[in-house]
Amino acid sequence: MSDVAEDRNVNRTSTGISDVVLGYVMQYIHDPKDRDAVSLVCRKWYELEARTRKHVTIALCYSTSPDRLRRRFGNLESLKLKGKPRAAMFNLIPEDWGGYATPWVREIAESFNFLDSLQFRRMIVKDSDLELLTRSRGRVLLTLKLDKCSGFTTDGLLHIGRSCRNLKTLFLEESSIIEKDGEWLHELALNNTVLETLNFYLTELVQVKFEDLELIARNCSSLVSVKISDQEILDLLGFFRTATALEEFCGGSFNEQPEKYTVVSLPPKLCRLGLTYMGKTEMPIVFPFASQLKKLDLLYALLDAEDHSMLIQRCPNLEVLETRNVIGDRGLEVLAQSCKRLKRLRIERGADEQEMEDEEGLVSQRGLIALAQGCLELEYLAVYVSDITNASLEHIGSYSKNLCDFRLVLLDREERITDLPLDNGVRALLRGCEKLRRFALYVRPGGLSDVGLSYIGQYSQNVRWMFLGSVGESDAGLLEFSRGCPSLQKLEMRSCCFSERALAAAVMQLTSLRYLWVQGYRASTTGRHLLAMARPFWNIELIPARRVTLDQHEGGRRS
Repeated sequence: MSDVAEDRNVNRTSTGISDVVLGYVMQYIHDPKDRDAVSLVCRKWYELEARTRKHVTIALCYSTSPDRLRRRFGNLESLKLKGKPRAAMFNLIPEDWGGYATPWVREIAESFNFLDSLQFRRMIVKDSDLELLTRSRGRVLLTLKLDKCSGFTTDGLLHIGRSCRNLKTLFLEESSIIEKDGEWLHELALNNTVLETLNFYLTELVQVKFEDLELIARNCSSLVSVKISDQEILDLLGFFRTATALEEFCGGSFNEQPEKYTVVSLPPKLCRLGLTYMGKTEMPIVFPFASQLKKLDLLYALLDAEDHSMLIQRCPNLEVLETRNVIGDRGLEVLAQSCKRLKRLRIERGADEQEMEDEEGLVSQRGLIALAQGCLELEYLAVYVSDITNASLEHIGSYSKNLCDFRLVLLDREERITDLPLDNGVRALLRGCEKLRRFALYVRPGGLSDVGLSYIGQYSQNVRWMFLGSVGESDAGLLEFSRGCPSLQKLEMRSCCFSERALAAAVMQLTSLRYLWVQGYRASTTGRHLLAMARPFWNIELIPARRVTLDQHEGGRRS
C-alpha cells in the first residue's frame, strides 16, 4: 500500500494536481490572459504552460527578442507579430523606423519546428526573408499573412507560390508590394490544391491573369474567400462559374458600358461581398442574392445616400457593413429598419473627399439615434460624424448593450456643433456599454472638458485600448483620467493640450499600461520631464518633428 501511495504522489505540483491532469486541462485554456494567470501560479505551472502554448501575439516586435520567444515557447504552432505602431498607417512614423522581420524569420527557420501559421503586421519583409521562410517551413506552412507590410516584391511571392503547396491562407491585404510580373500567382495556381483564402485586396498587384484565378478555383475545391485588386469584372466570369464554393469576394473594377454587366452571375454561396467602384448602374447584379448577404463592403463603391438605402433594404440578414459617411442619416435609418442582425458597422470619411456630400449624405446624431434603437445586436461601431449630441451617445449607452468596440471621430466640416461638450453623453455611453473593451474618441477643442475626461477614467473599467484626440482642457483633466482605467494597456493620444510632466505622471498612475503613443502635446525642448516615467522595463522614444501629409482624424480607421 505504501508503494501505491508513493506512486500517487509522483509528478504532482504544489497544488496537488498531477502533471498529466494539468496537461489535459491546459488544452482547454486558450485565452492569453488566462494562460498568463496560470503561468504565475508556480514554476511548475510556468514551465508546463510554456510547453503547451500553441499561439502567441507580440503587439510590438521590440518588446521582446526572437531568442527569448524560442526559449520560453519552443512548441509554438502560430505566431502573430506586429511591427510599426498603428500611427504608421497615417504617415506619422518614418518609413525607416524599423519593424524588420529578418531576425524573426531567421529564428523561425532555425528553431520553431511546429510552426504552421505566421502573421506579420506593419513590418518590413524582404524577398530574402520569404525565400528563407519558404525553404525552411514551406512544406508545412498553412497560413501566411503579410498585413500592411512592405519591403518585398513579387519575386518573394514567387517563392511562396512554388514552395508552399499546403498553404490554405495567403493574405497580402494593403501591403506595399513592388510588382515585377504576375508569375507568382501562376505558380500558386499550378502547385496548390488546398487553398481556402487568397487576399491581395488594396494592393498594386495588377499584372495577375484571370486565367490563373480560374485555375486556382478549378484546382482548389475548398476556396471560400478571394479578395483581389482592380481586375475587370467581365474578365472574371469564368472564375465566378468555377468557384462554386466561394463565400466571399472583394475587389474588381467596372470599366465597360453598364449594359455589358447584365451577364455577370456571382457564385451561389456568396454571402460576403465588396465590389470596388460599383455604381448605381452596376448595383442590380447584387440584387438576386442580396437577401443572403451577411457582409457588405461599400468603402470603394460609387454610391450616394439613395443608392445605399436601395441596396441595404434588400439585405435583411446583414451582419457587417463597411461604407463611407455618404450613407447619410437616411441610409442609417434604413439600415436600422432593415438589418436587425447587424453586429459590425464601420463608416469612414469619404463624402467630402469625393464631392458626393449633400444634406442626405452626412452622418449626425439623427442617424446614430436610429441605429442604436434599431440594431440592438451591435458589437462594433466606428463612425465619422459631422454633428453630434449628448443625447445620441446616451441612446447608444441605453440600447447597445453588446457593444465591445466604439470609435467616433467628429469632423471639422461644420463650424458649429449642436451640443458640446460631450461629457454627459460619454459618461452615459461608458456606463451603459459594460462590455466595452476598445474605445476611441476624436473631437475638437471644447468637445470634451476635463470633467468628461475624468468620466472616461471613472467608467472605463474594462477598456484595454483607447484612442483620444483633442480631449480635455488642462493637465488636471489628464491626471484625473489616469486615476481610473484599471484595465487600460494601450493608450494613443493626438492633438491634446497636456504637458510632458502631466503625461509622465499619468503613465505612473495607469497601473496596467504597457504602451503609450502621443502626438501633439506641450513638449519641452529637451524632453527632460518625460524622465519621470523612465523605468528599466520601459522603452521611450522621441521622434523628431517633420513635415508630413496626413489625414486630420483617424479614430475610425481600421486597426
